[in-house]
Amino acid sequence: MEVIPVNELPESMSGGLKKMAVSLNNSNAQVSYALHCGQHTVNANELIGRTLTITYAGSIHCLHCNRKTRKSFSQGYCYPCFQSLAQCDSCIVSPEKCHYHMGTCRDPAWGDDFCMNDHIVYLANSSAPKIGITRATQIPTRWVDQGAAQALPILKTSSRRIAGLVEVIYKPHISDRTQWQRMLKATPEDIDLHQLALELQAKVAPEIKTIQNEFGTDCMTDLVSNDTKSTRIHYPVNSHPVKVKSVNLDKTPVFTGELTGIKGQYLIFGDQVLNVRKFGGYHVDISISNS
Repeated sequence: MEVIPVNELPESMSGGLKKMAVSLNNSNAQVSYALHCGQHTVNANELIGRTLTITYAGSIHCLHCNRKTRKSFSQGYCYPCFQSLAQCDSCIVSPEKCHYHMGTCRDPAWGDDFCMNDHIVYLANSSAPKIGITRATQIPTRWVDQGAAQALPILKTSSRRIAGLVEVIYKPHISDRTQWQRMLKATPEDIDLHQLALELQAKVAPEIKTIQNEFGTDCMTDLVSNDTKSTRIHYPVNSHPVKVKSVNLDKTPVFTGELTGIKGQYLIFGDQVLNVRKFGGYHVDISISNS
């Protein structure tokens, strides 16, 4: 869908919200955002400094089947889709529990495309150093969605399950969580992710060997020994929140504020933030004016 400059938009746009699309400029490491609302896709960076009024229309439509639903599950799905779709299964959150190999995947064709391909195990620095995994095709999108200021691939695996098993053995030594409020409040100090990766590798070497013994030595590729460079990421934020207060459209159906930045999947309005991904499928009206 074509991204429309703000000066070509009508005074308001209406429709369902979706996760913001992101792109990273390789020359200056700056993130560009595209905000989806119904049939409109706008350059969200250009909205910074403008006042937005977001009005929740009271209806939610499933991002998969478009069925009207009273409640959103798993960031935008109706309950039947939440119960039946492979992308809503518990193994998406806990990939080490992938059961594709047992023949019980909800949608094996979807699993072929999503899980049975190259995944990257990475270190990121968002609120603090963390371990994470993502499909190889989702770099750097996954890092941007988490608000990472730095990221470094450390392993490539041949499936999502193997990446999940690797992540599990790292978790006693490093968190797999992003503290989203801390991430929004400031840009973290730089960390030597390459050195951290080497230190962590030494700690998990026996467990890595166990995984290789089970799945074969070619199930993963070490990226740290290749001296892979870390990626720096800069976000369009004029000012970080001092105290982070989350905007809940269910409780505050009409919200007005000056957009002061975008980071991760959050629109920042001073100390108030809206998690766009959380409200996927919510039908809203967004009016835009100069501050």
